[in-house]
Amino acid sequence: MSVRFDFAGDVAVVTGASGALGSAAVETFREAGATVAAVDVRGPEDDGSLLQPDDGTSFYAADLTDEDDVEGTIDAIVEEHGRIDHLLNIAGTWRGGDPIAGTDEELFDLLFDVNLRTMFLTSKHALPHLREREGAIVSVSARSSLEGGAGDGLYRATKAGVRILTETIAEENEGVVRANAVMPSVLDTPMNREMMTPSDDWVDPHDVARVMAFLCSDAADVTSGAAVPVYGEA
Repeated sequence: MSVRFDFAGDVAVVTGASGALGSAAVETFREAGATVAAVDVRGPEDDGSLLQPDDGTSFYAADLTDEDDVEGTIDAIVEEHGRIDHLLNIAGTWRGGDPIAGTDEELFDLLFDVNLRTMFLTSKHALPHLREREGAIVSVSARSSLEGGAGDGLYRATKAGVRILTETIAEENEGVVRANAVMPSVLDTPMNREMMTPSDDWVDPHDVARVMAFLCSDAADVTSGAAVPVYGEA
């Protein structure tokens, strides 16, 4: 069965837009007719960027760990496009490392800033505009956030935090703004292929992006506060 989404006239904000999942979300929402505000600290021309803007995409360079930068970026998006209907919180990173007893504070700060602070700040400043449109937020948690694990406990903790903030936003905005999360297993990305042995069980970022589109669509009108598994065959 072929599924199509219609976001014509909508404005979707995608953070982490230069990465594998972010660029897939940009393409998915753009193909569905949305105007996409792509936000990332890396520009389309930077090394490693996978973002390919076109006439349906506006790019905004921003450090989403800085509240002034976030507020200014959201204001600029609304000034240019007049509204925000969907927020896709995709900005994030993975780091493994030593056991907790041997982990540097700098790694803690990095992971909580990039994975959780960005989601908090962007949601905070987009929410007033999303309320006006009765819009939707979809953020990225992780399958590994469901339990602790040796070697990447800080990453797991940040992604658990994404789930809890998602549930909180959903409750605080019940009936006005829907907030959900997706929980990928291992994504098939260039970075993961460099760090690990590729597997057929890995999930294509475009498949995850389509689930995010579903959660923003009218088909998910009654869904808020959910953490949706997107594990593929893993």
